[in-house]
Amino acid sequence: MIKDLLEIISCPIEDRDFVISSKKKLEEDGALTIPDFLNKRVVSDLVKEAKSHQHLAFYTKSTHNVYLTPNSQEYAEDHIFNRQIISSKGCITTDQIPNNSHLKTIYKSDIFKNFIANLVNEKALYEYEDPFSSINVHYASEGQELGWHFDNSSFAVTLLLQKPKGGGVFEYVKDVRDSEKADFAFEKVERIVEGTLKPSILEIQPGTLVLFKGKNSMHRVTPTIGDLTRYLVVFAYNSKPGVSLSKSAQKTFYGRIAE
Repeated sequence: MIKDLLEIISCPIEDRDFVISSKKKLEEDGALTIPDFLNKRVVSDLVKEAKSHQHLAFYTKSTHNVYLTPNSQEYAEDHIFNRQIISSKGCITTDQIPNNSHLKTIYKSDIFKNFIANLVNEKALYEYEDPFSSINVHYASEGQELGWHFDNSSFAVTLLLQKPKGGGVFEYVKDVRDSEKADFAFEKVERIVEGTLKPSILEIQPGTLVLFKGKNSMHRVTPTIGDLTRYLVVFAYNSKPGVSLSKSAQKTFYGRIAE
């Protein structure tokens, strides 16, 4: 069934050579884009679906440091560790997405999960136990952005459905820090935030699948420009079963807590 949704000729995700070349690119660049992953009919259907559910979105505007941690009194208030960055978006959660949605077909597909698992060196991938976190659709209207940060997870899987008229550009700098060695890379981080170190840009068109290793690579999405909302799907997996987002995180990200 998933093969009816993908451009399977140009994206043969069960083909060994395609998997090997995709994995090599991800390891070398820290990012992998697969253009036209979804066929155009599916993209159109999912844009309509996202638009019809946008009224359900929970909107947040928050500040955070690039490490997504609480501020520390160990550093001065104006130190880069304590510098506050703005992020804002709307979000709908797994339980708000129809059960017959193409998104759930893709997310739950063994073919797709095996493809992703091979790329990120996991034996298997599992959905979240809570009803919110497995599939999210993010909405970035005019002026909304995702500020500079490092991810807490080792990899992210996204699908762009709708590109805005301007802005909404994914910028990143590869291998800024070494999280395993608690290397904060303050000087380099400050140069990125100040704009004196030029980032790389991922060219992403609607229907593109993106895998990104953001734990050590700093990244952001620039503010949306214009009246066309950016629609982005986030597929979240775990390397072991039974994982749920904490109650406090659910409240922060989704505005509600699972029963």
